[in-house]
Amino acid sequence: MSDSDKNDDQKTNVMSKTDGSSDSKKQKKTLQIVGIVLAVFAIGFLGGWLGANSRGYQQQLSGTAETARTTVVAEGELISELAEKVGPSVVSINVKSQQRVQSYFGGSRLYEQEGAGTGFIISKDGIVATNRHVVSSNTDEVTIVLSDGTELTDVKVIGRTASSDPLDVAFLKIGDTKGKELVPVKIGDSSKMKVGDKVIAIGNALGQFQNTVTSGIISGYGRQIEAYDESTYKADTLQNLFQTDAAINQGNSGGPLVNMSGEVIGINTAVAGGGAENIGFAIPVNDVKGLIDSVLEKGKLERPYLGVRYLELTDDYASELGIDQKRGAYIVSGQDGQASIISGSPAEKAGLKEGDIITKVNDEEINENTSLLSAVQKFKVGDTVELTVIRDGQEMKIKAVLEPVPEG
Repeated sequence: MSDSDKNDDQKTNVMSKTDGSSDSKKQKKTLQIVGIVLAVFAIGFLGGWLGANSRGYQQQLSGTAETARTTVVAEGELISELAEKVGPSVVSINVKSQQRVQSYFGGSRLYEQEGAGTGFIISKDGIVATNRHVVSSNTDEVTIVLSDGTELTDVKVIGRTASSDPLDVAFLKIGDTKGKELVPVKIGDSSKMKVGDKVIAIGNALGQFQNTVTSGIISGYGRQIEAYDESTYKADTLQNLFQTDAAINQGNSGGPLVNMSGEVIGINTAVAGGGAENIGFAIPVNDVKGLIDSVLEKGKLERPYLGVRYLELTDDYASELGIDQKRGAYIVSGQDGQASIISGSPAEKAGLKEGDIITKVNDEEINENTSLLSAVQKFKVGDTVELTVIRDGQEMKIKAVLEPVPEG
């Protein structure tokens, strides 16, 4: 091959390279353009995807927030509806009584006392349920104020539990209603209530004769407390109470604790002292159904009782007390020295002792859903019940004849 041929080949190769380089540049430009287009498309697609997902996420957040708002609004509306539904059945109670006080200089003087509480109508003919401590044994005058402000003065106390009775309950009867139609409440089933269930409390807070409504939850059950009665200057031992964080203020005593169906499942009774906030207590309505039935049927208070003071056992209480039995009614004395077995009661006659644990009444177990009180309420005065009792670790059967709770 000649040098010229080589040169031609080299030129050709160079040309080829030059042409190849030019093609490569064109290809690069083409690729760059395509790349830019693809990038723009990708960015557009990604932006669209992100935008769509962002909108979806925002919509999801918005939907979540809207759901939360809807839930809050719906709950608020429900509480308003319940208050409107139950409110006409809730009454304010004003009482006057005379208290004889010993003088430092000898002799005594009579002082007039006034008090206020709440009650709720349980019959169209004017029977009202409230707390025993709202209408003390020395009450002279009772005035009931309906939700519309009507004052009714023809009111009598037709029954109240004894001061030694762990049920703080009393009943009133309205005579002249001044032409007003009385609307009774609907009684629910307190055994269905669980910790965390929502409730509302309605009452004559602070004695202002205006119904107030507070909401909360059932925060505990089976509670025992020592409640101070200002009318008698004594502390009463109350048992098997619901604990609630629905605010219960002075004047709310005797008012209804209501579930989300508008049914009364408890009677507001006390508020925790010692600076504790948002801790109130209520009597489960199942524990007083026997009293309600007797008053409605006979016009007087009559119910069967055993006559024991007890603590409703839970896992925590059992652990604290160092006993193996986790459920049942543990017979104990009151914190102020009140006897565990009431003198002359069916329990004393049957031979029950302090420290006994009652686990059954006939075949019904005593547990978080059924208290000893509510189990006994299913029987009548004069009925004989068989109690399953654990004493010193041994199970035994004890029979007791139920008697009417003494009034006083």
